[in-house]
Amino acid sequence: MSYTLILGDYAYSSWSLRGWLLFAKFGIKTKSVLLDFASNTSVADQLAAYAPAKTVPTVVMPDGAIVSESLAIVEELASRHPNAGLWPSAPSDRATARSMTTEMHSGFAALRGDCPMNLRIAFTDTSPSEAVLADVARLETLWAHAHATRQEDGPWLFGTYSAADAFFAPVAARLAGYDLPMSDLAKAYVATHLADRSFRQWRAMGLVQGETLTRYAKPFDVVDWPGPRPLEAHAVSGTDAENDRCPYSGKAVTDVLEFNGRRFGFCNPICRDKTAADPEAWPAFMALVNA
Repeated sequence: MSYTLILGDYAYSSWSLRGWLLFAKFGIKTKSVLLDFASNTSVADQLAAYAPAKTVPTVVMPDGAIVSESLAIVEELASRHPNAGLWPSAPSDRATARSMTTEMHSGFAALRGDCPMNLRIAFTDTSPSEAVLADVARLETLWAHAHATRQEDGPWLFGTYSAADAFFAPVAARLAGYDLPMSDLAKAYVATHLADRSFRQWRAMGLVQGETLTRYAKPFDVVDWPGPRPLEAHAVSGTDAENDRCPYSGKAVTDVLEFNGRRFGFCNPICRDKTAADPEAWPAFMALVNA
């Protein structure tokens, strides 16, 4: 089965993150197409070839069907991949997960409006409004309910990662990135998202692809990103490297980074730069390092 996933900017498009996680976390292969959020051409116009879609994420299904609403995407993937585990297996958990996911899809307007997702930067002393604090309180109510009623233990809402966690991933980024007050349970759940390998991969791509968009700037003090601190690596000139093939594509080396005093090669600048942004997020690279 061949899917095409059309995405917005890695750093700023919260709904695109949700859509991408539905594929990445459940082992469903897809080809990604990235739109340009810095373009003067609207997202809807950039999606003209995928009509009637006008928002991201949009998925072109193997049979050509075009699905551009996140709830429709997750349900269609769950139908086509019933063994992938997108929804919890216990009926009560599955019902709760669907209810929470639907509320996330349609609610939390204050949090979305005041705290747009921005994976390039983190703020402190953000003086959240009462409406934002009410949204945070509602999130804590939902998450606490999931923990109190779930049938399986684990770090995610229903023990094992589910589509509900994918939908709440950008919320976790907002709570952390805007230094919003949280309960201990919420802090632990947010930290689980920030440390998740797939989330770190998405953020690494957001750090090195696309432009910094001033419309997402906020007048707050800037602090270090609250997630795990990446290991240090940086791009270097030349093509001399320990490996002669890219660890991701298997293609010939054209671009190189330095890591722990060693040189490793990649097939293009994006492969190199996303790896330099967070080396531990990429198993194929760490396997090369540890070989």
